[in-house]
Amino acid sequence: MSFRDNLQHLRAERNMTQEQLAMLLGVSRQSVTKWEAERAMPELDKLLKMCQIFDCTLDDLVTGDLAARPAVSADAGEEAGPHAVPRIPAGPPQDICGYEEHQLMMAWKVPTGVAAILLGIAIGLLFEGSVMLASWNGRDGLFVIIVLVGILAGLAFLVPAGMDHAAFQKAHPFIEDFYTDEDRDAARKTFSVSLIAGIAFIFTGIGALLMLEETAEHWGLFFLMLFIALGVWWIIRGGMLLGRTNVAEYNKSVGEDLEVEEIMNLALDEARRDALLAVKRRDNKLGAICGVIMIVATIVGLGLLFAPVLTSSNPDAFEPLGTSATWFWVAWPVGGMICGIVALIWEAFGRGE
Repeated sequence: MSFRDNLQHLRAERNMTQEQLAMLLGVSRQSVTKWEAERAMPELDKLLKMCQIFDCTLDDLVTGDLAARPAVSADAGEEAGPHAVPRIPAGPPQDICGYEEHQLMMAWKVPTGVAAILLGIAIGLLFEGSVMLASWNGRDGLFVIIVLVGILAGLAFLVPAGMDHAAFQKAHPFIEDFYTDEDRDAARKTFSVSLIAGIAFIFTGIGALLMLEETAEHWGLFFLMLFIALGVWWIIRGGMLLGRTNVAEYNKSVGEDLEVEEIMNLALDEARRDALLAVKRRDNKLGAICGVIMIVATIVGLGLLFAPVLTSSNPDAFEPLGTSATWFWVAWPVGGMICGIVALIWEAFGRGE
């Protein structure tokens, strides 16, 4: 049998469409069509990847007769031989890259990491001043230690999640959208419930602070931060569960998150690689513009801070309590809002680049 016959047989054996195989290999469907029409041959790295997918040797794939190999049972989908692998169900696109499992993992680790940091602050506020350890400029050492432990606990979730996501993006730079309208409706309902629950937790924390403010202020601050942590966990998780159904945004984010060298090394066809590089170029331009805006905001903020001493006839008597010095920090939020406006305009009118 020829390579074309083997490839068509292996796809049919697993109910795998050309789109699904192209997604696994990081190429376009047209490339698979050309291979099966014998108008082109895949590169060596693609052949080796196919050997992994179909559990066969390179010789068998290119020149062997894989139709004679034991196949998957048509009835129960059970293995009928040592090389058989489960079928891909027929019908609409399926999640054959583990995208859903990966996103569910991210939707658990990320909110848990953020909530752990907030919980560390809550516990630190509870014990602030109760046990005096070594202090720095009047700050309670125990409070600082507890907050740092909370930050470390949060990073223990956030850092591995970020590394796993980066690795997943490199391994799967393009995902075929397999979510149905029912899946998206369920995700929207989950987000609505999570958002309401999160806001309810935050309001509960504010209520606890108001009730305990006069009798037990530390306990009030503790419950405030505790319920904020719970609220943030629900809101972030609901948002990530909803965002996971936007597969197009994931495909776009690959070009934003990976570096140019990493994109060039991806196992992609030229058209997709060029599309990711175009997204990266737009992202770099936007980052440069926002960088300039924040530098200007920093200059303005420092100018407001030191304006009184520069204009005072007695610089030694300067105290940063003037109006301009008091509001110097406003420059950075304003700069951030300007960056957000620029990003929205860029997204709306910069798609043609």
